[in-house]
Formats: sequence, C-alpha cells, structure tokens
Amino acid sequence: MNFVDFRFPAVLRQLTRHLPAPLASAPLLLLLEVARRRALLVAPATLYGRSFRIVVEDLALTLCFHCDAGRFKSLPASSPADVTMTAKAVDFFQMASGMEDADSLFFRRRLRIEGDTELGVAVKYWIDASERPAWLSRCASRLASM
Repeated sequence: MNFVDFRFPAVLRQLTRHLPAPLASAPLLLLLEVARRRALLVAPATLYGRSFRIVVEDLALTLCFHCDAGRFKSLPASSPADVTMTAKAVDFFQMASGMEDADSLFFRRRLRIEGDTELGVAVKYWIDASERPAWLSRCASRLASM
C-alpha cells in the first residue's frame, strides 16, 4: 500500500470523535511547544493573537488553539477561529515533514483553508520555510519508501 493511501481504522475515528477539544489538541500543542523551546519553530508576529482550527478529517479530530505571543494555547472547539485548515492526517504529516509543500496540497484540493485567507497563506509559508528536525525527515523518508 502506498503511504498516501493509508487510512485509519473506522473504530479509531469513532473514539477520537468523543475526545474533549483540550485533550485532542494536547499532543499538537506539546509538539509545537517543544519545537518553540528548541527554536525549531518560531511563530512570526503575524500569528500573535490569532486563533486556528485544524480539522483532521480521517480521524474526526478538531484541534483549536491560539497564538499568545509565540506560544500556542488550547481553545474550546466551539471557539471561533480566524483560519481553519482541513486535510487528512497523512497530508498534514507530509506538510509538516516537508514531503509535500502546502501549496501543492492546496492546489490538489487535499488541503482546504477557510476564513482569513491572508493568515492561511502566512501559515502555509511559515510551515514551508521552517526547518525540520532530522528525525522527522528520516521518518518521512522511511514512510515514502513503503
């Protein structure tokens, strides 16, 4: 099976659908905080005070957070978001690892951006320009060779 064709089991989608928003967002926020502390991912000032919603379609996850002076903090799922990015987990992984750039995913309709489009473009360029840790690149290479 090709990596991009991977789908999570339906039972996992049923479980994640019932996770409270702060719990669902915790792993992503932890990764963002570790990356921030190691200066791997420094949020530009254009993200300060802005709110984000990440929808992982195949896992039925909605992750809501905001940028507070460079630190990302959880928000309730019902909070309004300045920008919403929607894709499958594999597509988000490919974007985060550098296997695919956000523009390619967007133009192939595998990444949807709604809300403040200027902010969405700023986030896309920030992700594309960010340095990736070596372990993430190695993991992406192994998965791509599957």
